[in-house]
Amino acid sequence: MKEWGASIVGFSDLIDVLPDDLKDLRYGITVAVKLSDRIINEINDRPTYTYFHHYRSVNTLIDQITLKTVLMLEEWGYNALAVPASQSIKELGEYKGLFQHKTAATKAGLGWIGKNGLLVTEKYGPRVRLGTVLTDFELDTGKPIETSKCGNCTLCVKSCPAMALHGKLWEAGIERKEIVDAQACSEYMNKNFKHIGRGSVCGICIKVCPYGIKN
Repeated sequence: MKEWGASIVGFSDLIDVLPDDLKDLRYGITVAVKLSDRIINEINDRPTYTYFHHYRSVNTLIDQITLKTVLMLEEWGYNALAVPASQSIKELGEYKGLFQHKTAATKAGLGWIGKNGLLVTEKYGPRVRLGTVLTDFELDTGKPIETSKCGNCTLCVKSCPAMALHGKLWEAGIERKEIVDAQACSEYMNKNFKHIGRGSVCGICIKVCPYGIKN
């Protein structure tokens, strides 16, 4: 997967968090692809056209990596399912996908959920996009991370133009709505930056996180 473009790969046992219809695929493979520092650093008070294109391009790369992984696992005789990098399924609730990438990533020990509602890794901070493959191929799994390392930092909370971040520290099992108002974020982007691209995200909370800033 790293040869195909992944920056980080991790493995998790998800049996206790999977919905019933996916429990036959108890193991998760998380792929993270790093976002470009140059492009993230160009963001000031709004998304840029370059970031919007980059965001979509990275999502496409992740989908290609997870598809190749599924095909490889099936060739080996296992069952596998790729969760799209960016997809909302209305029937599952507002702004929810088939399965939560960040849940799989924290279970794999790749990072924690920041006050910005994003996965924060030690090496890249929140400057990553995520993909997930669910499989019945038994894997050696990582040690889950269950608490936040954000401490008293509130840079992302103060910088959010949509005022969508509540400033609450994450811990395993907490609901997303306690950390971020996803609807407020989406509506603000749709109202102010639809001209940049449909589904545009501003990236400010990613840029300001000190975990993503190189010394």
